[in-house]
Amino acid sequence: MGLFPEWTWILGFAIGAAIGSFLNVVIYRMPLGMSLNEPKNSFCPNCKHQLGIPDLIPLLSWLGLGGKCRHCRVAVPSRYFFVELITGSLWGAIWFQQLGLANEPIKAVTYMIGAAILVAAIFIDLRWYIIPDQLNAWLFVVGVTANLVQIGMGWPGGWVWGMPASIAGALLGWGILWGITLMGRLLFGKDAMGHGDIKLARGMGALLFPLGAGIAFALAIVLGAVIGSLQVFLRKSPKHAESEEPELEDETPYEPESIASIFKCGIGYLLLFDIIGLFFPKFYKSWFGEDPFAAEDADDGWEPSFSTIPFGPYLAAGALAVMLAELTLKGWVKNYIDWVFGS
Repeated sequence: MGLFPEWTWILGFAIGAAIGSFLNVVIYRMPLGMSLNEPKNSFCPNCKHQLGIPDLIPLLSWLGLGGKCRHCRVAVPSRYFFVELITGSLWGAIWFQQLGLANEPIKAVTYMIGAAILVAAIFIDLRWYIIPDQLNAWLFVVGVTANLVQIGMGWPGGWVWGMPASIAGALLGWGILWGITLMGRLLFGKDAMGHGDIKLARGMGALLFPLGAGIAFALAIVLGAVIGSLQVFLRKSPKHAESEEPELEDETPYEPESIASIFKCGIGYLLLFDIIGLFFPKFYKSWFGEDPFAAEDADDGWEPSFSTIPFGPYLAAGALAVMLAELTLKGWVKNYIDWVFGS
């Protein structure tokens, strides 16, 4: 018996779409180092005109204005519409499953917040090839907090491997992605994984617990292999090749991250120094050698090569798939294990 009538998923969709409107602010401002609070009102990125109610109705404003700013008539990227649509759809689906069909308010709230964070991570990573530490920190905190509440309520699945399930999942996520980073450097002499992906995997583990996180990582690898290969193929066109300028002789050669740095950063992520460092930026800089709130330079001229594919969106997509089809995916895994071991 669900906590709410099944039809109330519409309310979940509406709230999610409104959250998506806020996520558009996060996606635009956070990579540029802008405050989410100042200026308090949203504005057009082109003409900087303050937006009013007619401009801020989720989904409807973008459609009604033809995808253009009401003031300067410059096209507003379709990303604004799709972030609201995707977030609304995710919230509606989670609401339907966890509150309409089941009575799981803690899981519903946890998954809804987690889904919103993952949507923001996907679109920022696709644009800037980074995942802000603030998002990864929130994902971890939300997962651990929900798990502790479940343990306090006596939920039997709150413990795994003799520790809170969220901590076990975070350790699994950290270990797999950091291990890939280290092995890629040792075996191939290249940077195999971005550090944002390691922190994202740690947060996913805290949110989904070990089994859910493991399924999400497997899905991410499959998605990355299939869709990533297709992206590389489409990018590697004669037109793209002609547009690439030859490498200058005095250009700084590519230098992969040192083994020592991989170990030092890996220990920092294991001990949550990146999260602690958000409150103590000097500590963050002393350990990781960079400012946690450094802004991306929109005019730095950097362009990714045709083979540069961010892995964060695939990780996030795998996590979202587990949230939406958790029982089905876990059932498949159990059936496979039973088949392998003949039980």
